[in-house]
Amino acid sequence: MLRAFRAFESEGLEYVLIGATAMGFHGLVRATEDIDLLVRASEQNIERLRQAFRKAYASDPHIDDIQSTDLLGDYPVVRYYPPSGDLFFDVMTRIGEVASFDTVEAEVKEVEGIHVRVATPEALYLLKRETVRPLDRSDAAALRERFNLKDNK
Repeated sequence: MLRAFRAFESEGLEYVLIGATAMGFHGLVRATEDIDLLVRASEQNIERLRQAFRKAYASDPHIDDIQSTDLLGDYPVVRYYPPSGDLFFDVMTRIGEVASFDTVEAEVKEVEGIHVRVATPEALYLLKRETVRPLDRSDAAALRERFNLKDNK
């Protein structure tokens, strides 16, 4: 996972880490199968994403399957499975009308010298509090309690 974040940084990828992996950066750790990335919706940024994945997972021809037309289209999500067996990546440019790279508040965390752009606890709470998945609602409750967040609907 860290090699991917190192590559994201070196390629200048504009992204925000969301989901359970982001929660882990804030000290709320739970099992997860994936790494959720919200990336800036531009062809140039999606090319930086492919370049970063090529840098991290050089021998994988499936990186070329990540297309701007998908991430800039009506259903802007792709799933990438690294050949290393690492957690898979769910990459999206927006979450319906609820969120995009530009609307999710983020902060930079440093791990082993790598700068990782992570959604703030407040942003994660807003993303998770009203979803239909029970796990997201549980995450929202944990975020609300840990960071003393208020419901300002």
